[in-house]
Amino acid sequence: MHREGASRLKTFSITDKGKTRQMNQDCVFTSEKPIGNLPNLFVVADGMGGHNAGDYASRYAVEVIIHEIAASEENEPPAIMRGAIEAANRRLLSEAEADPSLYGMGTTAVLASIRDGNLWVANVGDSRLYLVNGGIQQVSRDHSLVEEMVRRGEISREEARVHRDKNIITRAIGVSDRIEADIYERELSEEWQILMCTDGLSNMLTDGEILSIIRSQRDIAEKVERLVQAANDNGGTDNITAIVIEP
Repeated sequence: MHREGASRLKTFSITDKGKTRQMNQDCVFTSEKPIGNLPNLFVVADGMGGHNAGDYASRYAVEVIIHEIAASEENEPPAIMRGAIEAANRRLLSEAEADPSLYGMGTTAVLASIRDGNLWVANVGDSRLYLVNGGIQQVSRDHSLVEEMVRRGEISREEARVHRDKNIITRAIGVSDRIEADIYERELSEEWQILMCTDGLSNMLTDGEILSIIRSQRDIAEKVERLVQAANDNGGTDNITAIVIEP
């Protein structure tokens, strides 16, 4: 999906089943136009759960997040995003309680909005947001078992990428009565690019490989297409979703 709105942002997004999964449990949403009191909104979610529960969790959570942001009377991005994520958490828990086939479902979510030259990010789980400006910086922090091991110095960042427990997340929407989203703010310089993605991309490519692909392509669509193709070329063991945003 490729749209340019009044905010003059350029975006392109792809969600791909990958090479080994039977179903795509990722969900992506982009709007360069205002959603409620946010001037734009970008969301990536990665569902988990048996059968179709993961697919349902990601899609339903994103729908609730969009609805709640549109209806929010809050003015500041942190409060708007937190309220939407908390509402999605409540709704997913309620749905799972009402339908046994959805028991155990949950989803990651990373949200972003750009206002007055500042980037606001909300994150639950291990879907990521990277800021590319000369180099590449992971703004969001994974809520995962291997990330905790890295922070404790038990394994290296490279070991985390190939660790057998790399897919175990420690925080997700829809799995607990209490949900806490991490909020980040970054001031954007004149030249920047943003990449949002699920772990189907970040587990298949190093940060250096991601940066190299983004730098090597001039067209925004080609950047996303090459990233997804490279993740598939490296195994494609999970669903792959990516958004690139440029000024």
